[in-house]
Amino acid sequence: MLEVRHLTKIYDDGTQALKDVSFSVPDGEFMVVIGLSGSGKSTMLRCINRLIDPTEGEIIWDGVDLAQLKGDDLRNARRKIGMIFQHFNLVKRSHVLTNVLTGRLGYTSSWNSLLGRFSSQDKEKALVALKRLGILEQAYKRADELSGGQQQRVGVARALMQDPKMILADEPVASLDPVLAHSIMQYLEMLNKEDGMTMICSLHYLDLVQRYSTSVIGLKDGELVYEGGKDDILAMTDEQFKNIYGEEAERVGSGLEGNLQANAGGVA
Repeated sequence: MLEVRHLTKIYDDGTQALKDVSFSVPDGEFMVVIGLSGSGKSTMLRCINRLIDPTEGEIIWDGVDLAQLKGDDLRNARRKIGMIFQHFNLVKRSHVLTNVLTGRLGYTSSWNSLLGRFSSQDKEKALVALKRLGILEQAYKRADELSGGQQQRVGVARALMQDPKMILADEPVASLDPVLAHSIMQYLEMLNKEDGMTMICSLHYLDLVQRYSTSVIGLKDGELVYEGGKDDILAMTDEQFKNIYGEEAERVGSGLEGNLQANAGGVA
């Protein structure tokens, strides 16, 4: 169980990205976070795995407050939290296999990490991950030779190398066309259902939210403004929609067909 309690993040320039956000995620859930760019989605995910430090609040995971961990304790906790990024975050000039192996950095010594030394067991594990993601034949290609969808699958394989109990996916399909977006989401759904991994995934498009989520929260200007399940998303009223996306937001088509027309700047 993940419990986020009164999470607040104020950046050095005074921007308040999160304001007293509280919610819980049972183990094995596929929770989706919705909201415009600037709503605080990325900040929240990065606080959960401590890529950035929260200003206030608690992040209780399996009874431990991640917000208070330091040093080896934090390193050990983060081993079990995979991260998938919107723009893939690959070393483009390195082989796909090398990129996947970096997911083991939390399990090897600092010296071996610096030299890029990995065990034969780790290399075999990486090949198994690539096979599971359907791109084993790409293992020895440079990452920048792959399509966007293939690069994101490398990112998923890299996260798998951590043996994670939870994966945080920050707009993982925002750079992909609709067909590839569904392909990546199906891989995440597979890991959620087959491996029991908890998924917390930020998304813009409500059709993807309704298709893949088991629960949903909505952020607006750093505040939690919506909580529900996939059936609640399907039945979302115009008032609820505008409360998340703003008064000028419009649905394209009826229900969840296509989604929204709205943009906002600021801290994501």
